[in-house]
Amino acid sequence: MEITEITFLLVSIVVTVLVNSLVVWLAGKSLVGSEKAKFSDAIWIVVLGSVIGGALNAFVSGIIGSIVVLILWLLLIKHFFDCGWGKALLIAIIAVIISVIIGFIIGIIAGVAVFTLGI
Repeated sequence: MEITEITFLLVSIVVTVLVNSLVVWLAGKSLVGSEKAKFSDAIWIVVLGSVIGGALNAFVSGIIGSIVVLILWLLLIKHFFDCGWGKALLIAIIAVIISVIIGFIIGIIAGVAVFTLGI
C-alpha cells in the first residue's frame, strides 16, 4: 500500500467518524439535551460501535449478528447518553433518518456536479 493510499484511508476514517458522530450527537441532543449528549461521547459511541461491531460481525453473521450489533449500538447510546432503552432506540432511529437525509443531499449535489461538469 502506498503512502497516498494510507493517507486517503486515514482521512476517510476520520471524516466518517466525525460525520457519524455529528449525526449521533444531534439525535442525542434532540432527545436527552446538551447536558447528557456530549460530542465527545458521540465520538466514543461511533468508534466503539464500529470497532466492536465489526469484530462481532466477523464471528457472528446473518440476522443474529445484526441483532447483536444493534443491541451493542443501543447499549453504547444508553450508556454514554445516560438514557433508557426507549430513548436509545429513538436516538438510533433519528440518527439513521438524519444520515439518510444527508446522503440524499450529497447525492443531489454529486448528481448536479456530474451533469454540470460532465464528469
